[in-house]
Amino acid sequence: MKAIEVKKDIYWVGAIDWKLRNFHGYLTQRGSTYNAYLIVDEKITLIDTVKGYLTKELIERIADIIDPKKIDYVVSNHVEMDHSGAMPEVMEMLPNATVITSVAGEKEHRLHFKKDWKFQTVKSGDTLNIGKRNLHFVMTPMVHWPDNMVTYCPEEKILFSNDAFGQHIASSERFDDEYPVETILEEAKKYYANIVLPYSSQVVGVMQIVRSLDLDIICPSHGIVWRKNIPLILESYEKWGSNKTDKKAVIVYDSMWNSTEMIAKMVKEAFEEKKYNYCIYDLKDTHISDIMTEIVEAEYICVGSPTLNKGILPTVAAFLTYLQGLAPKGRKGILFGSYGWAQANMKALDRYMEESSIDVKYRANINFIPSQEQLDKIKQEVMEVI
Repeated sequence: MKAIEVKKDIYWVGAIDWKLRNFHGYLTQRGSTYNAYLIVDEKITLIDTVKGYLTKELIERIADIIDPKKIDYVVSNHVEMDHSGAMPEVMEMLPNATVITSVAGEKEHRLHFKKDWKFQTVKSGDTLNIGKRNLHFVMTPMVHWPDNMVTYCPEEKILFSNDAFGQHIASSERFDDEYPVETILEEAKKYYANIVLPYSSQVVGVMQIVRSLDLDIICPSHGIVWRKNIPLILESYEKWGSNKTDKKAVIVYDSMWNSTEMIAKMVKEAFEEKKYNYCIYDLKDTHISDIMTEIVEAEYICVGSPTLNKGILPTVAAFLTYLQGLAPKGRKGILFGSYGWAQANMKALDRYMEESSIDVKYRANINFIPSQEQLDKIKQEVMEVI
């Protein structure tokens, strides 16, 4: 296992998870990396670790550069186990090393690992001198845990950005000028949509700090390192964080006997007539995490389900529960469906939308099978409200 030089005496020593296909319920079809970084200076510093079962990769990559036992500091930007899983084994090798983390980070380390390691807590504005270099710390709570922070090295113009700007991509390429940037950006958007989106208001504050830094390289905790396309990812984060939307609709549904699907297609035609970009997804075929990637930039979220017993189809309920947790702001909604003898579907859809603070502009609910006249009416009425 070889380390990869990021800048002179600064190395990527993380691990590649080629097999990962599910991360907290979102599909990671391209796998992922758990990025850790080694700075060789008067005080040798490791920034973050890796998921526990890949500890051997981390240690072998460090050993490619130095004896791991020489590490003086372990900076823990975030305690979640994909970043800290290797900590017990690493710290067992380093009985005299100091763990640098936030106040919340120390608390969470103790709750996770039940170990009395040597901790040094830092806050925004604190600096750690490691020799020729200094490490500046900025607290970024709730992007996306209370303990989160980022680490900046001004001498090298490197930001170790934690989960911000990351992507789930397993790759032997480490830099954004070695891998298709369109794919990196798409995976960065998916990562934002499925993990960071609920904390967009905090992201806006973090972006103000990031914009004030002189940056050559951004080293995230997952995926590809940014060194060529930094303006592109910063602009994207500013857009996503501000909840700015495009003229776009995402239409999501499941259907029992095709009645709800027929209505979904008329909703699609209405947006097409009004020259909106749109995506239409049958929840039987498309995973909710891929749909969320499209919702990041969508003005309208359109959801359809027939009545099932006293509610809606489980696929639609699961999507709406997921959507509710990720909480996109300032969106408009259209609800539609079909029913046999009880209009329970619309009550359930309405409840989810209200709890998600989505402004519903139109509802259509058809008893059993819609006629062509009813479908044409729905199309016309949707066009009138968008």
